[in-house]
Amino acid sequence: MCGIVGAIAQRNVVPILIEGLQRLEYRGYDSAGLAVRQPDGGIGRIRALGKVAMLRQLLESNPITGDLGIAHTRWATHGMPAERNAHPHMSGEKVAVVHNGIIENHAELREALRQRGYHFTSETDTEVIAHLLAHLLDEEPDLLRATQRAVRQLVGAYGLAVASPGEPDRLVVARAGSPLVIGLGVGENFIASDVFALLPVTQRFVFLEEGDIAEIRRDGVQVYDVEGRPVSRAERLSQLSASTADKGPYRHYMLKEIFEQPAVIAETLEGRIYKGRLLQDSFGHEARQLFERARGVHIVACGTSYHAGLVARYWLEEIGFPCSVEVASEYRYRKVVVPPDTLFLSISQSGETADTLAALRFAKKAGYVGSLTVCNVPESSLTRESDVALMTRAGPEIGVASTKAFTTQLTALRLVVLALAKQRGLSAEDERRLVDELHALPRQVEVVLELSDAIRAMAEAFADKHHALFLGRGPFYPIALEGALKLKEISYIHAEAYPAGELKHGPLALVDADMPVICALPDDPLLDKVLSNLQEVRARGGELFLFSDHNVRIELDHYQNLTLADIRPTTAPIVYSVPLQLLAYHVAVLKGTDVDQPRNLAKSVTVE
Repeated sequence: MCGIVGAIAQRNVVPILIEGLQRLEYRGYDSAGLAVRQPDGGIGRIRALGKVAMLRQLLESNPITGDLGIAHTRWATHGMPAERNAHPHMSGEKVAVVHNGIIENHAELREALRQRGYHFTSETDTEVIAHLLAHLLDEEPDLLRATQRAVRQLVGAYGLAVASPGEPDRLVVARAGSPLVIGLGVGENFIASDVFALLPVTQRFVFLEEGDIAEIRRDGVQVYDVEGRPVSRAERLSQLSASTADKGPYRHYMLKEIFEQPAVIAETLEGRIYKGRLLQDSFGHEARQLFERARGVHIVACGTSYHAGLVARYWLEEIGFPCSVEVASEYRYRKVVVPPDTLFLSISQSGETADTLAALRFAKKAGYVGSLTVCNVPESSLTRESDVALMTRAGPEIGVASTKAFTTQLTALRLVVLALAKQRGLSAEDERRLVDELHALPRQVEVVLELSDAIRAMAEAFADKHHALFLGRGPFYPIALEGALKLKEISYIHAEAYPAGELKHGPLALVDADMPVICALPDDPLLDKVLSNLQEVRARGGELFLFSDHNVRIELDHYQNLTLADIRPTTAPIVYSVPLQLLAYHVAVLKGTDVDQPRNLAKSVTVE
């Protein structure tokens, strides 16, 4: 897996394929390649280990052209990063394939194809698809029919694009559990795993639904459903710009990125969960062995990423997994005791944070079982130097105060927790329940975003304040920390966060009518205790600003409350972070601060 681009046109498509691959680099990858139907009727293929720039250099020294082609950036799952494992994969000169996802029955299919005389040159599950298609094309020389027959034999998730020299007038694509979008042009059409790849050539898109197969021609597109029936899928006009620095209709990048969260959370989940199951192989070819050996976790991070780690600690301990969380700048300068079989887990948005990177380099000599990073930037130092990298797929985040990078970090960490839980015997029933909660997450965030105007009204009570206090218990204490950080970062209001049970041990002395107190109230086992803590605030005249589950009954006076509906238990911390982001944003706008570039701060902290 990682990124797919394809095109059929009346011009050379190679520049379109290369540009599309470069626009998908944020997703993370270790190799790249393309295959085009050349003027002589054959398929020309070039693959390169490393960056798309390496592929571009190979094309400059060995140029190929064609009016039909497919391309791919790969992140290793089956088989190590190597040119032989890079996509596209071919079966002789008969068919070329690019593929995102995991084919779970690839071993059985491989053996059957070997018995039919097919020779394999890679360790990938994708090459199995190429040979399967070649076999079916021998029986029925029609690319669409062969693809329809092939996917019926595949178990797992896939986004698939197929080209054949015998079919000069069409590409065929299929989607199950991994996204594919069709871009519509004039006399040309395109396919990709992400709209962002195609924005330079079109803003008209058709999104394939689960089980769809489509044939893409220069003059049109035909989509077939899982039963093989022709269907019509709506055309949509994208409001996104080809420029990564385009705010679109939003006043600030930060607001744009807050509202992108449903989409990027869904992107983080794509290809990693499917039909109530976690696809463990989607973590990469080395991850399974690492998870099998790990008996504990040390999490190291800075700032917002540190808060994500604190939430993950609650999740890990819930499944009986020992976990500690460290600020990277402190971890570096003390003697660290590493219990046997402990996994080192770093979290970073940029992958270049100096303290976190130095901590990883220390950890490599400290006796950990291995290293895993959760990161948003491929090819960063942290990603390159960790044993396993789990990309968050948040895309470019321009606002200095992190929003979508944080929620996708939490989403990725939930996937890590699920993987470790499966190693400890998580039942299929519990796995399905937890995966279903993740699947519902993007829509839950969408519902919260509809409260933006109401949160703006709530923020008006903050504009003249100089201090604020955030409270939380359990995993919502780190969410309170993150809410306080967002407020201080962009509004310059001094804000602190405490476990609600610590009020009586000092912070209560600060509470008065001029100290707003902000608290999330999920419907969880600690609810009654939190409500009791809030009574202590009201008894001292403190003004309360609450975000509560719709099942929570609040018996307090003089408070403001916004209700969040249908929040699932395990993903609730992710959802409740969103209204706190919006609160900080609207307060900052009212105060007139520089929301996207707050004073004294940088997006990536590359110095100690």
